[in-house]
Amino acid sequence: NRPAFTCMGKVMTYAEMDRKSQAFAAWLQSRGLVKGDRVAVMMPNILQYPVAIAAILRAGLTVVNINPLYTPRELEHQLKDSGAKAIIILENFATTLQKVLTATPVKHVVVATMGDMLGLKGHIVNLVVRRVKKMVPAWSLPGHTPFKTALAQGAALTLKPVEVKRDDIAFLQYTGGTTGVSKGAVLMHSNIVANVTQMRLWVEVGFRKKGRPDNLTFICALPLYHIFGLTVNAMISMELGGNNVLIPNPRDI
Repeated sequence: NRPAFTCMGKVMTYAEMDRKSQAFAAWLQSRGLVKGDRVAVMMPNILQYPVAIAAILRAGLTVVNINPLYTPRELEHQLKDSGAKAIIILENFATTLQKVLTATPVKHVVVATMGDMLGLKGHIVNLVVRRVKKMVPAWSLPGHTPFKTALAQGAALTLKPVEVKRDDIAFLQYTGGTTGVSKGAVLMHSNIVANVTQMRLWVEVGFRKKGRPDNLTFICALPLYHIFGLTVNAMISMELGGNNVLIPNPRDI
């Protein structure tokens, strides 16, 4: 019951993350997605992000992280190039997907809201984001599944075991595209494990000098869709059993 991730004052424990990611993984399997299929994630740093990533990997699928600020052209390129069959996206950016969806291989769309995992105050957060700050442009994605609905449906399903090997692809991590179109770097499960192990050794050097704090807390202002924020922050935090405080907008840190 240690806190795993905190966002906007809401704490998600490791046990809660385990249950939610298992439910979401089972839901993904129920959509006909099989080992090796690509699933895109297009969200800022919110609690749904680590749940989605854990679920995708638990189902034996491959994560395709996408910058939520991408233009329609950039989004279309990445979805087509990766061959993504599903996408989990925050409603704030759904209008971008709407413009290109039919030109991509995506068959399953899951739409999250800022307040999905914030408990009772989530309704207030959604109201403010939509009506006061007007951060959600009008959108229409017929046949989409709300994130909370996918979790609820998945909770009634059984996750089928998937054998994942070290050389299986965990992530298709795209470059920034500064010298041309964005290119997908293939990251195997062994690559991620090696990177996290390297970071653990580096962090533990500091523990030897100053001692390990009782409540290890990380601040994650860098976006999780970026490889640095993903591995050096989120994954090392989980490896060490720490609490990762997610910052949706780094300008508000």
